[in-house]
Amino acid sequence: MSSRIAQIRLVSSHPEVYEPCDDSFALVDALLADRTNLLQHQPTLCLELGCGSGYVITSLALIVGQAAHYIATDINPHAVKVTRETLEAHGVHAELINTNITSGLEKRLKGLVDVIVVNPPYVPTPEDEVGREGIASAWAGGENGRTVIDRILPVSDNLLSKKGWLYMVTLTENNPLQICLQMREKGYASRILVQRLTEEENLQIIKFWRDSDSQVAEKENKTVPAKVMESFLSQFHIFPFLRGSNNDSS
Repeated sequence: MSSRIAQIRLVSSHPEVYEPCDDSFALVDALLADRTNLLQHQPTLCLELGCGSGYVITSLALIVGQAAHYIATDINPHAVKVTRETLEAHGVHAELINTNITSGLEKRLKGLVDVIVVNPPYVPTPEDEVGREGIASAWAGGENGRTVIDRILPVSDNLLSKKGWLYMVTLTENNPLQICLQMREKGYASRILVQRLTEEENLQIIKFWRDSDSQVAEKENKTVPAKVMESFLSQFHIFPFLRGSNNDSS
């Protein structure tokens, strides 16, 4: 049976809320590509950071099912309202919280989240544009588009359960290889699920998960095995040449 995802005609909108676009579609495509693994994963708690229109969290709830509990946050109060409307239009539920990333939720959610999805503000902008009110908060990413991403990575590490997965949208300008290497140092393996070259952007949807080999290497102060790193790095040589290709995760 094919998975349902949020229908664009049922996604609510507001002038100050980012509407689903190529990056949102690519993230949901990645979740669909990884659907079999998600269902086998049987997550009990799923979290979206920066829910915007609600398109992604609604799609995730439709893909995984309502056996899981869903939480979505956004710094923009209009986004919280729009997401609630989108969820209701699709007959699914999530707990919605108006906050910056997960401010105020760290103790409650520490080590409990099985799936985190995030389409962060990744567009390179002046630093003073980061965190502004309204729709600008959805895309303003600061220098190299990394300011908010670099805040999200340690938060995700703190919240993810032992079996937790993180799905993140990145732009080539964000230096996704460096992001993956940073997460590798924290004990995470990674894989590109979807790469998409649009007229304006080169997007990668990356999945991170806790990896026992890298965790052992970190504890013993050893480098990651050469074959593992070679396989990991090989994913990053093909960015400029792919247009809308999807690869299943194992």
